[in-house]
Amino acid sequence: MPTGVHLRDARQQLFDAAERVLLRDGPNGLTSRAVTDEAGCAKGVLHRHFADFDAFLTELVLDRAAQLDAQARALRETAGTGTVADNLTDALTALFGPVPVAIIPLITFRDELRTRLRRATPGGGIAVLSQVATAVSAYLSDERATGRIAADADIDSLTLSLVGGGHLLFADREPGPPTTETVNKLVTAVLADVVQRRPGPGTERG
Repeated sequence: MPTGVHLRDARQQLFDAAERVLLRDGPNGLTSRAVTDEAGCAKGVLHRHFADFDAFLTELVLDRAAQLDAQARALRETAGTGTVADNLTDALTALFGPVPVAIIPLITFRDELRTRLRRATPGGGIAVLSQVATAVSAYLSDERATGRIAADADIDSLTLSLVGGGHLLFADREPGPPTTETVNKLVTAVLADVVQRRPGPGTERG
């Protein structure tokens, strides 16, 4: 591999390379050498931008987790429209995309990464799962305010069930992601006792 390769926006190119390795080879295959080989640069390039590999991984996870913010905002904007189950089905499918799902086992696989993420986001739990939980909880609270979810609904328990169940559905990548119908079945079951079942005019999924 050539040395001294100049990378335009090296940090982002290294992040993108790490993402490709992670999706292809899983957490065990994600090494500094694998990343720099994938990026087509010398190993020293990574260490010029990051103190060590765990520092690189910490920034990678925080960068990818931050990208979920736009999807979280999009979910909240659906409050009061469509049906609650359909909105959450679409949101969980987006939030548990291939990259977020691949990052979660990376965090659990590396103790030092988990420690650094806790320092970076105190009380945040596991990055990505925390972002998904925050997004779902905020949306459910918004829908409770609209009256489409019962006023006495336990938002924390609903969030835990939706995020935990959603993660289990999407974590098994071998046969591919779950179908929309499978995700919708989970969401509908979790919300059965708290959501208004009858959608408004023109809100049913086609």
